[in-house]
Amino acid sequence: MSDAPTEHTADPAAPAAELTLSPLGIEHLAAVLDLGHRVYDTDAMPYTGWSLSAVAGHLDAPDPACLVLLDGDRVAGFVLGSLSFEQRADWGYLEWIAVDPAYQGRGAASRLVKECCARLAAAGAVCVVTDVERRNTASAELMRRNGFAEEAAVSLFVRPLTDAPAAQAGRARDTSAPRRHLTRAAAERIR
Repeated sequence: MSDAPTEHTADPAAPAAELTLSPLGIEHLAAVLDLGHRVYDTDAMPYTGWSLSAVAGHLDAPDPACLVLLDGDRVAGFVLGSLSFEQRADWGYLEWIAVDPAYQGRGAASRLVKECCARLAAAGAVCVVTDVERRNTASAELMRRNGFAEEAAVSLFVRPLTDAPAAQAGRARDTSAPRRHLTRAAAERIR
């Protein structure tokens, strides 16, 4: 018999109810960033990816609405939520959600959305706001199934400032710069 600890084998076929819901912890940061960057195409919409500092900033939130869904030690999904949206301290904000493709279709995303919204309501939010890139029909449907309604449409206008072919073709960006949600970044500049 070995003295080595037994390793838990993740079961992507497990229903979402069998997965453990846990507050986001420092031990989850790398897995959350990795999953978020695997699930979202940050070239399609530059604010669908986050930096380590942006995600880690949620660890200090007084009202924890940032959660991970675990299969043993494996992060199967996560949601980042915060109390306050733009200048509304009484609105919650569901900022970023992702579920590992191996766990999709089992209710994991809805479980994360519902728990995040419940925690934001308990913290005093009168409503929860989120945004979905227009081509992300799966996320839009997830939000509709969980009681969200489309209230406003916002267009992101982009003006390339160079004539370089790479900038025109792919709107090249500085990948070393931290990626934050544009709405959140704009709100922070106003403060």
